Amino acid sequence: MAACIVGLAMLSGAVPAGTAASHNDTARVLAGLAPSAGSPLESLSQQAAWQSHAKYFDRAWTDLEQRQLGKIRAWSMRYVEERRPVVFYMFSGPDFLYADTFFEGADTYVLSGLEPVGPVPDLAGLTPRQLGQELRGLQGSLNSVLSFSFFITKKMKTQLSAGRLTGTLPLLYTFLARSGKTVKNTTLVSLRPDGTVTALQGPIENGHSAGVRITFSKTSAVAGARDQTLYYFNTDLSNRGLKSSGFLTFCKGLGEGDGLVKSASYLLHSDNFTDIRTFLLEHTTTLVQDDSGVPLRFFDAGTWRLKPFGRYLKPLGIFPRAYQRDMQDLYAKGPTEPLDFGIGYRWRPKESNLMLAVRRPALRADAAP
Repeated sequence: MAACIVGLAMLSGAVPAGTAASHNDTARVLAGLAPSAGSPLESLSQQAAWQSHAKYFDRAWTDLEQRQLGKIRAWSMRYVEERRPVVFYMFSGPDFLYADTFFEGADTYVLSGLEPVGPVPDLAGLTPRQLGQELRGLQGSLNSVLSFSFFITKKMKTQLSAGRLTGTLPLLYTFLARSGKTVKNTTLVSLRPDGTVTALQGPIENGHSAGVRITFSKTSAVAGARDQTLYYFNTDLSNRGLKSSGFLTFCKGLGEGDGLVKSASYLLHSDNFTDIRTFLLEHTTTLVQDDSGVPLRFFDAGTWRLKPFGRYLKPLGIFPRAYQRDMQDLYAKGPTEPLDFGIGYRWRPKESNLMLAVRRPALRADAAP
């Protein structure tokens, strides 16, 4: 009887409920890449909905690679001369794609945002119709980041709560697979107020932050053949939020790292986000950011070497108080380096700006006495 049920499920294109697939095969199917031979998810790749999804992502990633990602990697290889093993990407949401593109080969990536983690994706039991709906939903969630390089937060709240594949994990899986990574293990975790991380055993406790730890690997000239770790935490980075969170304690325990900030709603300009701003200034060696990151006035000239790229234009009208006169003066004075890719809210290449801030060696937290 059980064999008949499995056979009917396979004929219908659905994977029998309870069938265990590897994290990597799940990531590949979500990303529009074929699972491994003999995978329980192999039948899904025969469905018209998945094949259409694969073609859509193939086109989107080919365009993105040519238009932007390849250029960012070339920029990073040229200008980011010294790399730390840890990357802090604040206000990132599930955007592993750009963390990896700017800082490929780090041992540990720490991402954070208000978007929920969600459950570990499970494609078992999805009918062809359900599969098509879920894959179209995934495409919709990724549309803005593939087109403009950033997520639209208000849309994300709706998109990540609809359907059966909810939260940030389907997006993280997609970025990992499309970046050529092998997902080896995924663990839902709880970040305690003291900064320790433990495997989540049940509902998240009061005062704890939900998160996920993903172990992955990729053999490359930059990373070599070794395991790497991605953390994503659902946490409030405002001063008030950090008071009841172990997030900064956890980050400080990782040592000095590199930082990335882009399309961050100019929150680091606000007095409500001084703690996370101070952390970035005190615990990063190299900070790559657009003008939505740490305001220029907080970079002490004796501590930081600043290298501006691109063109500084006034922020979009929805951010009326984010204009920086000193940033305008810096770009007007020059010299500035050209930027051949778009990034941030001013996503068109000839309108984008990027700042490379490098802490002077004698002033680094781990500098020898």
